[in-house]
Amino acid sequence: MTTVNTAVATPVAFDGRNLGIGDVRRVAEERVQCTVAPEVLAKAAESRKQFEDIVRTGVPIYGVTTGYGEMIYMQVATSKEVELQTNLIRSHSAGVGPVFAEHEARAILAARLNALARGYSAVRPEVLERLALYLNLGITPAIPEIGSLGASGDLATLAHIAATVIGEGYVLRDGQRVKTDIVLRELGIEPLDVRFKEGLALINGTSGMTGLGSLVVGRAFDQLRQAEIVAGLVLEALRCSTSPFLAEGHDLARPHPGQIDAAANLRTLLSDSKLAVSHADLTDEVRDKRSHNGNGVSRTEVYLQKAYSLRAIPQVLGAVRATLDHAAGTLTTELNSATDNPLFFQGKEVFHGGNYHGQPIAFVMDFVTIALTQLGVLSERRSNRLLNRHLSYGLPEFLVANEPGLNSGFAGAQYPATALIAENRTIGPASTQSVPSNGDNQDIVSMGLISARNARRVLDNNARILALEFLAAAQAVDVSGRRDGLSTAGRATYDKVRSLVPKLEYDRYMSDDLEVMAAAIARGEFLDAVESAGVHLR
Repeated sequence: MTTVNTAVATPVAFDGRNLGIGDVRRVAEERVQCTVAPEVLAKAAESRKQFEDIVRTGVPIYGVTTGYGEMIYMQVATSKEVELQTNLIRSHSAGVGPVFAEHEARAILAARLNALARGYSAVRPEVLERLALYLNLGITPAIPEIGSLGASGDLATLAHIAATVIGEGYVLRDGQRVKTDIVLRELGIEPLDVRFKEGLALINGTSGMTGLGSLVVGRAFDQLRQAEIVAGLVLEALRCSTSPFLAEGHDLARPHPGQIDAAANLRTLLSDSKLAVSHADLTDEVRDKRSHNGNGVSRTEVYLQKAYSLRAIPQVLGAVRATLDHAAGTLTTELNSATDNPLFFQGKEVFHGGNYHGQPIAFVMDFVTIALTQLGVLSERRSNRLLNRHLSYGLPEFLVANEPGLNSGFAGAQYPATALIAENRTIGPASTQSVPSNGDNQDIVSMGLISARNARRVLDNNARILALEFLAAAQAVDVSGRRDGLSTAGRATYDKVRSLVPKLEYDRYMSDDLEVMAAAIARGEFLDAVESAGVHLR
């Protein structure tokens, strides 16, 4: 349990229909208060009453009058309702490994609350109110990261939330696990008894992968824009052409929306640069330098086009953006979906189906992993161009400022970035790794939570890969003496780097520099710096 933010902010409303990724981040990361509208609670109460009426007519319902999973053939008396639901929670509270960070657990909790608020899970209003109370008071379940197969939902993951609802398991206090009953007792909160279907409704859904995935994709958009920001600074430091970013080459010739946005952002970042050059300026330079020797061949040393990592940025990062847009759309749909089983629709037959299966989220989170891996590759390749004297268009080897040979500059700092792109490439898709379980009842599973955790891992690795590029770009500006020609965005980026890490005059201990930069990138500080300078990106 951690004290929540008491600053005045518009609460996030949970109604099962309108929750967005930004809302999840506000609740999870900024600790904004949440509300469940009276009409949502009233609908839940009416749905619950009708559901209980059906149960008492003797209609067989999975998980209400039967055992679970493979043991569906076992009939259980309705008099055992609390015991049946409680035992399900206890038996599935079997996650292992490190626990999710507090903001991640809050995101998962928020996703589960909204799924139940959709109104088709037939839980009592008290259950919705209890989850909202946890978010508002900062009571955060301690949720182990490992154990979900992502097929009958994130069973193990969500069971650790449900365990706290019944007063068992652990919650987080200052990052440490504390027994739930101790915290509830201190706050004067009575545990809930879980009644017909409520244990099943709490744990049977995709809220683990969806909550975590929402945070990862939200942060990935921030990382993408910062990748565009540092790309702009590199383009200025190397005096690259602005031609590859002209609107007509994207809006008219190849109108992928992500590519259009990436090119527009680069035009915005370079708009008032005195270092980036137009294609017309380059052609004039070629004319001035080429030989007048008739049909002969002359060497001008003018590059009308530069390497792909400098020229094809909109195409690569635009594809990353498109992937994130697709993932965000799928996650938003899932956030506002009822994903447990069975589901109850008033006046209709009880729906025994498979909405708990996480395949849609598993696929898009694997796509995100692939896209972010390529973002890291592009960054490392630009860093390599800055550091390699044969590729940097005249910059000193490894950006050494003084006495090359005696000093190695950024030579060692490149190794972690190169290692991390290799590591990212080993993180393969999890969505194809189905392994049957649960007596072969769950005979095809999504592994969606693993997909989300994989994407998170690549995202975190990329912060360190980008850290090198930001440092190298600022150093390139220093050693080239081109600071005065920087654009508004370039100057804001450079100044932000230098507010965190000084110029590398002579070799020094580099690990701290890289970690400081990576932490700033993870917090989106370079995006904030550019926007504070009046430069706004798509």
